Amino acid sequence: MSITTEQVRAALRAAHDPYSRLPLAASVKDRDIQAGPAGLAVRIELGYPAGYAQAEVAQIARQALAAAGAPEARVTVAWSVGAHAVQATLKPLTAVRNIIAVASGKGGVGKSTTAVNLALALAADGARVGVLDADVYGPSVPLMLGLKDKPVSKDNKSMEPLQAHGIQANSIGLLVDADSPMIWRGPMATQALEQLLRQTNWGGLDYLLIDMPPGTGDIALTLAQKVPVVGAIIVTTPQDIALLDARKGLKMFEKVDVPVLGVVENMAMHICTQCGHVEHIFGEGGGQRMAAQYGVAWLGSLPLALAIREQADSGTPIVAAQPDGEAAGLYRGIARKLAALVAGLPRDMAGKLPDVVVKPA
Repeated sequence: MSITTEQVRAALRAAHDPYSRLPLAASVKDRDIQAGPAGLAVRIELGYPAGYAQAEVAQIARQALAAAGAPEARVTVAWSVGAHAVQATLKPLTAVRNIIAVASGKGGVGKSTTAVNLALALAADGARVGVLDADVYGPSVPLMLGLKDKPVSKDNKSMEPLQAHGIQANSIGLLVDADSPMIWRGPMATQALEQLLRQTNWGGLDYLLIDMPPGTGDIALTLAQKVPVVGAIIVTTPQDIALLDARKGLKMFEKVDVPVLGVVENMAMHICTQCGHVEHIFGEGGGQRMAAQYGVAWLGSLPLALAIREQADSGTPIVAAQPDGEAAGLYRGIARKLAALVAGLPRDMAGKLPDVVVKPA
């Protein structure tokens, strides 16, 4: 029984990517459907790093095509990360396809630990990833990634990012002495961070995660307005006082037209290292309720675990140190949901449209 291209498309419209929740037909172009004497062949190209998901997605597609009358269809699944739209007044960086802000309404909720481990998780799935430490007054990314050298400049105009555990990184903490306080007013700090972003020679990144400063003050607001981001995620704990500030962070991004991609609840439960007992020290389910209240994605919960803290302090975060462990698996799950959400955003068309030049008559 032969099957038409439209029947193929109809079958794949009814089958959904389990990670992005989008119809598989959205990942198939007409040229990716080949029907001939040798049978039907379909190529699916996902928009997120998905080496782990290829077999699962291919099986879903084969089942849908078999039900439509093509039981022996050959399905291949590939992936590539495209550039997505940023704020209307800004243009994406040439060397970075997608910038994601990792923010919180207050300090002390594990935002930096979350940002670094999510970056490592995305890299483990095959993406090219970088981390920019935007927390000028308390840079912690160098310690977490075990970085001690200063960035090198080859032309006295730009800097080379440092490499750690397969990702690129830069931080104001790499340019000043570790014990030197940053006694800067907001405009100076903002200018320094813009220079770090734009004068670092990022090496063709799929994702750059920006570890934002805590709060919704001048620096965070200016960054949200001047840095071309595709979206932000909010890190909170279940504690009411943290959620109160996290909501303010979420509303700040809404006001500057930056999509909030989702909420991560950190320190959701404490796991006893002696007996494995789980206790919700800071409350339970607050981050999930917040996500539901504001209609944004719930990305997942992370435990308050001794190993996560110890590995971050040692310069080898848990995703790199124990990639097959339970905690690393939680970070990978959140990173995969995040990447799939980014893949569903509008694509960047700024670089695809020709410039319009108006000449005098």
